[in-house]
Amino acid sequence: MMDWFDELGGDPGPLSWSRTVARETVHRASVAEVLLTDVRRAGDGRFEAAACWPRSHPTFPHGGTDLHSPLMVVETLRQLGIYLPLRHYGVAPDARLLITDLFFRIDPSTEPRAAFGATEVTCLATVSEVRRGPGGAATALRLEVAYLAGGRAFALAGGGALFLDEERYGAVRAGRARPAGAAPGAAPAGRPHPDAATVGAHAPYDVLLSHGAGPGRAGGPGPDDVLLVEPADPRHPFFFDHASDHVPGMVLLEAARQAAARESGGTLLRPTAGRLKAARFTEFDPPARILCVPHHSTCVFRVLQGGEQKAFGTLHYR
Repeated sequence: MMDWFDELGGDPGPLSWSRTVARETVHRASVAEVLLTDVRRAGDGRFEAAACWPRSHPTFPHGGTDLHSPLMVVETLRQLGIYLPLRHYGVAPDARLLITDLFFRIDPSTEPRAAFGATEVTCLATVSEVRRGPGGAATALRLEVAYLAGGRAFALAGGGALFLDEERYGAVRAGRARPAGAAPGAAPAGRPHPDAATVGAHAPYDVLLSHGAGPGRAGGPGPDDVLLVEPADPRHPFFFDHASDHVPGMVLLEAARQAAARESGGTLLRPTAGRLKAARFTEFDPPARILCVPHHSTCVFRVLQGGEQKAFGTLHYR
C-alpha cells in the first residue's frame, strides 16, 4: 500500500473513521446511510478511502452469519463513484450520474466478520478511461476499488458511469421521466408481494418484488410465475433515500438477488460475485418484469419492460 504514496513523498498518516463525509457528496439524504469517512488522493487516478460498515444496518441483518451484506460492497462503490467525480474531476453538484455497468467479487475466506461496533474498511480506488467535455469536467469514467479489512484484501468491485448536466439529461428523459420528487408506487390491491423469508429479505418492507399475472409454466394462468420489480415500501430508507425519476441500479441488483432466492427455493441467498449491465432506463410505471434462471451456483437475470431488455446480469454463489 505504501507505493501509492511515493509521489507524495511518503505516507500522509492513517485514514480516519471518526466522521462521515458530507452527505451531499455521495447523494444521500440521510447521514445514517453515508459509509465514507475519509478520501485522499494517492497519485494520478489513485485514491485511498475509509468506509465504515455498521453492524446494525436495519436493511442488511446478519441472520447469525456475522457477515456483512454483499450490497455494502456495491454501495461503497456507488458512493465513491459519486464523491470522486464531484471532488476531483470537475463534475457539477447538480449533474446526473448514470451507472452503465458494475461488478463485484468477494473472497469468503478473507472477508471481515461483523464484530462489535462497525467494520473499518480501507478502499484502494483507481479511476481510468476518463472522458471530458469542452469545459474540462469529466463526462464519463471507470472506477475499480479493492477492499481491505485488517490489512487483508477481501473484495474487488468496479464499473462505469456517465455524468450528464441538467440540459442533456432533460433531453434524454424527455417524455419519459416521472416527476422528480415522486416516489415509486406500491403494488396495487390484488398484486401481492412475496413473503420476506422466501426472497431472503429481513422484513416485509424490504421486499422489492410483487407477483404479476402471466402465463404459468404449463401454459395456464399463473400469477406466481411472473415477478415484477415493485417495492413493498416506496419510501424505503435505503433503496429510496432520495427521489429518482427511474429505478436505481441498486434496486435492480437487489431485486435480482431476491428473485434468485425465490426461484432457487431459498438455496441461493448471498451472492459472492455479480455483474449488472444497465442497457436502458428502467421506469417505475409500468413495473418491469424480472426473469431469473438459477443453474447450480449461478443465476442469470434479465429486466424487461415495454418489450425491451432494460438490464441484465449474473449472480454467483458459493
